[in-house]
Amino acid sequence: MRLGVKGENILATEGHSQRINRFIPSGFGPGSLPLEPDDNLSFFTIWLYSMITLQVNGQSRSVRVDPETPLIYVLRNDLGLKGTKFGCGMEQCGACKVIVDGQAVPSCKRSVSSVIGCEITTVEGVGSAERLHPVQKAFIAAQAAQCGFCTSGLIVAAKALLDRTVTPSDDEICDHLAIHLCRCGSHNRILRAVKQAAREMAS
Repeated sequence: MRLGVKGENILATEGHSQRINRFIPSGFGPGSLPLEPDDNLSFFTIWLYSMITLQVNGQSRSVRVDPETPLIYVLRNDLGLKGTKFGCGMEQCGACKVIVDGQAVPSCKRSVSSVIGCEITTVEGVGSAERLHPVQKAFIAAQAAQCGFCTSGLIVAAKALLDRTVTPSDDEICDHLAIHLCRCGSHNRILRAVKQAAREMAS
């Protein structure tokens, strides 16, 4: 029986689970399920997860996870940032978008290890209830949110656009948000909200 270094797969057979569990951080095991010393598993693979530090919403946050875990799961499950929504899981709906180094990107397939050292902004970091960002205020004023499931992705994407383009044209806004799906059909209100936010940010 050989013990591996951090991040290496370790293969254990029946009778070794108690020995292996002494080397696993409490609460971690395959699929993020805790392994108890009395688990009677005949054959399984254990990952010793890595400690990863992320820069999220202006703060340094450390988590112990599998480096290949999709970013969205770390944001929601490990850091408690529930604003980012899981939609299609295929980077085709925009609901899971966050800002990474100024660019709005999907987080449902992007591994957490790929954003180490990057500045990550979720919808929670865009504004607060006490101090809304102009994009958030415009979405409220234009009643652009219906069910709200797609809204967080739209807000961070709109912010990323307006941070680099002060007065985008209608075509630029539509092109930037083209991937975002809104089954409530609020597209015209969303466009008005982004234009209103652009005017406020430019003033």
